[in-house]
Parts: sequence; C-alpha cells; structure tokens
Amino acid sequence: MEQPEDGNTSNPGDLWASEQLLADSLGRLMEFWGFKRHMGRIWTLLYLSDEPLSAPELQDKLQLSAGSVSMATADLLRWGVIKKLWIHGQRRDYFAAESNLWKMVSRVFRERELVEVLEAIAAMESALRSLDEKLASGDAAVRARAQTQKARIERLLDLARLGRRLIEGLLETARLDAAPLTKFFLRGERRIRG
Repeated sequence: MEQPEDGNTSNPGDLWASEQLLADSLGRLMEFWGFKRHMGRIWTLLYLSDEPLSAPELQDKLQLSAGSVSMATADLLRWGVIKKLWIHGQRRDYFAAESNLWKMVSRVFRERELVEVLEAIAAMESALRSLDEKLASGDAAVRARAQTQKARIERLLDLARLGRRLIEGLLETARLDAAPLTKFFLRGERRIRG
C-alpha cells in the first residue's frame, strides 16, 4: 500500500496507519477487559486527534454506524474518558478524549474492579456464615466437608481482602506495592509443602 506524503494511507476514513493500528489494538484490549471494542477504537482516535471530532467524523473515520458511535460515545461519557464539547458556531456536538490517563484508569478501577472485589468479599463472608450450621452437625462427614469449605473460603477471602487493599492503595498513591501479594502466595506454598 502506498503512503502519500502527508502520511495518510488508503485505510477506511483516511486514517493514518498509526491511528488504524492503535485503534484496532486498543479496541481489542478494551474488549478483553469487558468493554465494547468500538469504545476503545473511538477513545483512541479522539486521544490521538489534535482537535475535537464530531460523531459524523468518527463514523466516517472508523466506518461505524451512527448508532454504534452514539452508544459508544454515551458509554465513554458515562465512564468519564471523553468529554462533549460545544464549538462556537457549530450545530453539532464534538468529543475529545480525557488526556489524564491516571484519572481515567483510576476511575475504572474505583467504579468497576473495586466494586467487584467488594461484592466478592460480601459473598464469601455470607458463604462462611452459611456454614455455621453444617460445622455444628452431628454427622462427621457433613462437618468434615464444611471444615474443608470453611478453610478454602477463608483463603479466598484473605486473597480478596488483599486485592481490595492493593486496589485502594493504588488509588490513593498511584503506586502498587506487590510485596503483600508475594507474601500471600509464598505463605500458601509453604502450607502446601508443609
């Protein structure tokens, strides 16, 4: 494929190769994390753009339908990773990416990952409480099964609480200290070997 002097290629919507490659790559990565692929592609194009873009421009450049752009931009606005701008003299809305990457990532961690870990902790604590009756059973087999489950759930709960502390620490300091995680897993290996 020939590349004109201005760096454009014959990619859809006259995207530069850098835009196409990064939009596709980050789209796949966003999809892996459970978001829609188009959200990653749109955010990337806005992030790389030196000017805000309108929905029709996004449609043209990424070869997406109006509905896909509308849904993806609504989701991106909700997550706070893009902003809607009004440009004097224009009748349409324009969009620009949040350029503070830490602000963007920390919001996702706070509103998604931390919430999931907290819900898992609550479920594990509830599961432990539900074993109380089984642990007091007169049936030795039922008690043994309940004790095995209690020990394993407590181990998962320790890991989930550690995950919560790591996420909260990361959000407070923008640094991740993996030492507690290493100790957790090394302690577990000693139990298995011992």
